[in-house]
Amino acid sequence: MSSVQSVSVTDDDTDIRLDRWFKRHFPNLTHGALEKLLRTGQIRVDGARAKSNQRVYSGQIVRVPPLGQLLSAGKKKRIYSSISEYDAAFIQGLVIYMDSELIALNKPPGLAVQGGSKTTRHVDAMLDSLRFDGHDRPRLVHRLDRDTSGVLVIARSAAAAARLGRAFQSHCVEKVYWALVVGHPECSTGTISAALAKTGPDGSQRMEWDEDRGKKAVTNYRVVSTAGQKISWLELTPQTGRTHQLRAHCALIKTAIVGDQKYAVKSAHPDQTTDLQKGLLEDVADKMCLHARQIKLNMLGCKPLTITAPLPKHMSIAFKDLGFSEREAEA
Repeated sequence: MSSVQSVSVTDDDTDIRLDRWFKRHFPNLTHGALEKLLRTGQIRVDGARAKSNQRVYSGQIVRVPPLGQLLSAGKKKRIYSSISEYDAAFIQGLVIYMDSELIALNKPPGLAVQGGSKTTRHVDAMLDSLRFDGHDRPRLVHRLDRDTSGVLVIARSAAAAARLGRAFQSHCVEKVYWALVVGHPECSTGTISAALAKTGPDGSQRMEWDEDRGKKAVTNYRVVSTAGQKISWLELTPQTGRTHQLRAHCALIKTAIVGDQKYAVKSAHPDQTTDLQKGLLEDVADKMCLHARQIKLNMLGCKPLTITAPLPKHMSIAFKDLGFSEREAEA
């Protein structure tokens, strides 16, 4: 690229940050190189100097200087290998809702949302199979832990991703989780407000309560039903979105989530944990019983939308064994 370009912002790119616009259209340009071009005024929006965090809108003109060696020095754009017919059918079979803006999946436990050094099969790698009649590659707008099942919302375009991203950030989205936990909370309803911080070495990090270093984390809960004092069914509504928030908060009140090996040591009921492994729920105790049951979207200018995900097989079995009825949550 040896000459100056004047690029018009399209409808699909409206209302996103300038640095993200460049990442989308010039993926080989490093962030450091972009910042230098902005500082020296070589990149402009509608003729004016610009900053990386400013938003661009449809119809605006972005001045792109000759990038040449800056692009060749950048990292190669990640390209996923072709998706197998099996995986394409698999990911399409998870769809529980779709409109012109978004797709909702019922993610099964054990499937990662994004890849890592040892994770090659994940939702992000299969998104091209969810284009259907759309032109854009769908985009992730939030995450679920690998072992958490339930509603996962995916945007069908860049513009939809920007709108959904703002909705998640501005608390226009209500998330409802169902969990089976060991024991019974002291109170049947309550709010857990405990700042969380990462601790431990890489590869085995966990979230711990730390009011000094941690980030604010708030979870509302209620006990829907119980099986004696051994197992409780909790409805959890997080008010913040920290890593492992629900798992750490449940462990903090001494009721670890069934099947959660990382946080189970916080349980105040070791005898009951043994019961799970030896008899009670032994067929499901090796899988985490945390399910993103419902997402309620209240976006400006749109009708309220509620998406509900059926329970995964192992939790359905657990509910039956424990005598729980999903109708109890409506009480």
